[in-house]
Formats: sequence, structure tokens, C-alpha cells
Amino acid sequence: MPKFDIAGHRKIWFLISLLLIIPGIFCIGVRGFNFGIDFTGGTIMDLRFEHPVTLAEIRTSLAKYDLDGSTIQLSGAESGVESSENVMIRTVDLEEHQRKEVMASLVQDVGAYTVLREEKVGATIGGELITNAVLALVVSWGLIILYVAYRFEWRFGVSAVLALIHDIIIVLAVFSFTQRQIDSSFIAALLTIVGYSINDTIVIFDRIRENLKLHFRRGGDINELVNTSIYQTLTRSIYTVCTVLFTTFALYWFGGDTTKDFSFALLVGFFAGCYSSIFIASPIWVVLRNFSEKRRRAGSAAAAK
Repeated sequence: MPKFDIAGHRKIWFLISLLLIIPGIFCIGVRGFNFGIDFTGGTIMDLRFEHPVTLAEIRTSLAKYDLDGSTIQLSGAESGVESSENVMIRTVDLEEHQRKEVMASLVQDVGAYTVLREEKVGATIGGELITNAVLALVVSWGLIILYVAYRFEWRFGVSAVLALIHDIIIVLAVFSFTQRQIDSSFIAALLTIVGYSINDTIVIFDRIRENLKLHFRRGGDINELVNTSIYQTLTRSIYTVCTVLFTTFALYWFGGDTTKDFSFALLVGFFAGCYSSIFIASPIWVVLRNFSEKRRRAGSAAAAK
């Protein structure tokens, strides 16, 4: 039974990605991001209720003021408990009248409490830190290109980094479109996605390199070689992504509200990473190799004249 020509239909995969990336970039430019208090700063309230309360009760009350995305911690209790008298709430920056309305709503919906601490706090992730994180990411991409160029060839490195950029843009676009909150855990999710995606891509590239040395002759069908390499590693790729997705889905459904945005970013990134490793990275390498071969033949023809 003939196998589907993945490399030969690369224009289709590139078109699908462009249909996701271009509107995604437009959405990022228009809607922006919903930055959490880690980026924007906010108001922190440390309260002691007269009876134990749950996270759900606090979050339901805050939802009336669109503050259900706030960070809520049960303090002064052992790990794993579902209720506590001491609660710390960190919200976006509130004006005085907004703060009074929220606190009055908590009394009405949850119960009486004593205010232990109340203050405005600054952003824990400042602009300089964000700039350094982006710079570190760019430097890491450069190092990936250099290392892969040393171990394989430069076209593999460029293709791998372009696939990573593809994955990051898709995750950012989805968060911009859904307006899910971006906090410090989102940064950790992005780094996890980069690590997963590059690992899956390198496995396929390593098989392409082996087949180039063992089974490929100059002038042969490069599409066929890439397809063979992808199908030889496809089972491993599917097993890997399924295992990771099962765990991430469990974290999303059973991990609680505080981990939903983190696990959602992982789900989107793992899907994008699996797709790019199979349908984007290797076809990009084919395009780069074909371009280099055309330049080489053109140079040889010019030298022969």
C-alpha cells in the first residue's frame, strides 16, 4: 500500500500553518494579551475568615467582578486540604471603591472575616526580565542552529528553529484569541514546549541523516527519502505525543483552576510541536536543500562555460 507523500505535499502544510499564523499575528496585534498580576502588579488581601472556606467559594464571589482569574491561596493549613480559615487573594490593581465592593461581596457570599494585610504590590516580572527572557530565547535558537549545524548540517538547524518559532507563535496566538491569562507559569510552559518540539524534530532529522549516508545517491528522490525517514519514526512520535497528552489532559481536568492555563498552553504547544516536527521541519529542510542544489548546479554550469 503506497504511503502518503508528506514531503511532496509540503505546500499544503505550509498553507495550513500560514492560515493559522497570519490571523494569529493579526489577533495578537489587535487584541493583545491578558497579562496576569505577575506582569501588571495588583492588590493583595490576606484575610482570616471565622470558619473554613474553599477556593471555589472565594472564586465564585470574585467572579461577579471578573476577578475569578485572581491568584487565591489557602494559607496556614497543611498541604492538600480543601478549605482553610486563612486566605490570601491577589487580584489586579483595584481602585478604592472597587476594593470595598469586592470585600463587601466576600462578607455576603462567604462569611465574616478579619483583614490581616492589605496592600498594593508591583509586578514580579518586570519589563527588563521579559526582555532578558526573549533575548535568552533568541540566543538559545542561535545555539541550536550552531550545534545542529555541527552535528548535522546548517539546513537542519535553521529548519528546526523555524519549526520552534512556528509553535511559539501558534501558542501566543491562541492565548491572545482566547484571552487566557498569561502569568509566570506560561513562561515555563513555553520553555517546556520548546524542549519537547526540538527533541521530536531532532529524532526525525537524525533518521534523515542516517538514510542520506546509507541509502541516498546524488540525484535521487529527496522527497521519498524524507517520507521514509518520517514513517520510520512516526510510531515513536505518536507514542510519545499520546503519552504526554494523556498526562497533560489529566493535569488540565483534575489539576484545579490554578494549573488550567499552564496545562492548556502545554496542550496547544504539544499539538503544534507534533505537527511541526512531522509536517513543517522536514519539508522546510527539503526546500532549503533543493534551493542549495539548484545554486550548486547553476554554479557548476556557469563554471563549465
